[in-house]
Amino acid sequence: MKLSLIEKIIGSGLLTGFSPFASGTVASFLALLIYLFVPGFSNPTLMMLLISFLLLIGVKLAVKFETIYGNDPKQFTLDEFIGSWISFLFLPKKLWIVIPAFLIWRMMDIYKPFPIKNLEKYKNGWGVILDDVLAGLFSFFVIQISLHFINRLF
Repeated sequence: MKLSLIEKIIGSGLLTGFSPFASGTVASFLALLIYLFVPGFSNPTLMMLLISFLLLIGVKLAVKFETIYGNDPKQFTLDEFIGSWISFLFLPKKLWIVIPAFLIWRMMDIYKPFPIKNLEKYKNGWGVILDDVLAGLFSFFVIQISLHFINRLF
């Protein structure tokens, strides 16, 4: 099986999956830059549509990447974009909010608290994608709850 150029670019998160170090963090950082600097990108409706589309194609691409590169390959970083953008939903583009959100997302993705790690066992691309979706959702809730309390204090 061979990947087309477009499959390679999308599945590797705009080629971040081929970074010689920390491909997941590199991909997440690029996702953050896109969120911050692409005009209109922080629109929640646009983000949810893009996340949904990437989920649909991501599962199939994950299968292809696993066939070529092995189980949950570092080259497949589309899932990092999905998880990052889930965690950034509804956030204002303020560095004092977005930088901690990025760090919370990375912690959830790297350490995979229960039950996130359990999702990696799913086959056919789902395990590759679902753990990042749930890490993104956990991050989203931690960030939103934190912002709620910060806003009440100040």
